[in-house]
Amino acid sequence: MSFYDELKPFKWQEIEKEIQGRTSAEVEAALAARTLDFDHLISLLSPAAEPYLEETARRSHLLTRQRFGNTVSLFAPLYVSNVCTNSCAYCGFNVHNPVSRLTLTPEQAVVEGEFIRNMGFRHLLLVSGEAPKVSSLQYFSEIADRLRPLFSSLSVEVYPMSTEDYRCLIAHGVDGLTVFQETYNEEFYPTVHLGGRKRNFRWRLETPDRGGEAGFRRLGLGALLGLANWRVEAFCMALHSRYLMRKYWQSQVSISFPRLRPAAGGFQPQHPVSDLEFVQLLTALRLFLPDVGFTLSTREPAALRDNLIPLGITSISAGSRTDPGGYTMGNQGSVAEAQFEIADHRSPEAVAEVIRQKGYDPVWKDWDEAFLDTAV
Repeated sequence: MSFYDELKPFKWQEIEKEIQGRTSAEVEAALAARTLDFDHLISLLSPAAEPYLEETARRSHLLTRQRFGNTVSLFAPLYVSNVCTNSCAYCGFNVHNPVSRLTLTPEQAVVEGEFIRNMGFRHLLLVSGEAPKVSSLQYFSEIADRLRPLFSSLSVEVYPMSTEDYRCLIAHGVDGLTVFQETYNEEFYPTVHLGGRKRNFRWRLETPDRGGEAGFRRLGLGALLGLANWRVEAFCMALHSRYLMRKYWQSQVSISFPRLRPAAGGFQPQHPVSDLEFVQLLTALRLFLPDVGFTLSTREPAALRDNLIPLGITSISAGSRTDPGGYTMGNQGSVAEAQFEIADHRSPEAVAEVIRQKGYDPVWKDWDEAFLDTAV
């Protein structure tokens, strides 16, 4: 039994119809409930909930403070390769895009990692395209071995692997796994995933299951907002989160909210998500998932990120580069194509200062291996 089996009974069009048909009275009933169920969530994701956005935002702020305290964690991505065998219509790494490609050597990855560490970060996310013959399990294991002494937490956002391979990464010091399903609409999925291993919807959907079975401390989810109806995507993310929290209770679950950004190939989103809708999505999910971490990346512009921090964000990236070698190799003429254009170009310290101004404490490190119970 995997999440694929859990998701299968829910029909996309039926959920979409339910969301569209909700009334103000049903939204008010959801807001009055002490504990929210999926029916309440559907109401909060509906167009009928838009007039109640100020109230949901207020509650989201209070609930996040109650469950996560007065802190916001910072992390940085390290892109090690933009070589990819997939042809995803929306991605700058698409194999058919005639762009400059680069896979960092382990030595180059360490140089990038040292630069990121010197900016203050102690949480690092390794990112790559999907090309297992180029960036193999052995490749990531070697990089993890070299970077682990520099960072208290290492996560990967790479191609889906087997449970056995994930156990190998954990043995080399990787403690977190992030994978975006991109869209939970199985019928629509192949229309934007035109080739490569990523075309296999079920294999990707069950990736967090394999990560949970392997024993990752943290599991991160996300849907690429703009591909399909965001309201139904949010429902599916909530369903997925509840499933993971129930089945792999030892792992911390988090959700990211990536909106489509300009990238090589010029893909245009069919279902763009406005800032107002973005706030509704985030706050509705916070009321339904009070104990799930919410991550915000530099895809979003600075002003919006600043205003979203008090509404439920628990982790934020800063100073990001989405091109391999982007932190240290830009002046050497060896520039590779970025996965997408970032929108917030501020320095990590500038972002940390805004967090302080909002009344929160920026946290560069909140985990250490010493926290593990190693008693025999």
